[in-house]
Amino acid sequence: QVQLVESGGGLVQAGDSLRLSCAASGRTFSTYDMGWFRQAPGREREFAAGISRNGISTYYADSVKGRFTISRDSSKKTVYLQMNTLKPEDTAVYYCAADVHGNGGRYSNPSKYEYWGQGTQVTVSS
Repeated sequence: QVQLVESGGGLVQAGDSLRLSCAASGRTFSTYDMGWFRQAPGREREFAAGISRNGISTYYADSVKGRFTISRDSSKKTVYLQMNTLKPEDTAVYYCAADVHGNGGRYSNPSKYEYWGQGTQVTVSS
């Protein structure tokens, strides 16, 4: 069983930055592909960013490319999402997800991931 705990959300103004963290349990964090998804009210959950288990490959939704950066620190069992130049349309609950069993597939596909955190709210005011 893997537990994921997100933190770092909050209320900010447009143009501000936030860094989200996702702390994972489990002894083999370095073998998990990780992803960040978000869900705005009335909308489906959507992919934001993903990172490979070795941290070399990263993937981004077009809507966040150039503004968001995903990274990981295996010594801390934590994955981060640095969000810059935030926009009101970035307002959502942000979830991290872990592919523990090496499912492969697209990082943007929620089915790739077996474990999800509880989410952290990000609100961007205009």
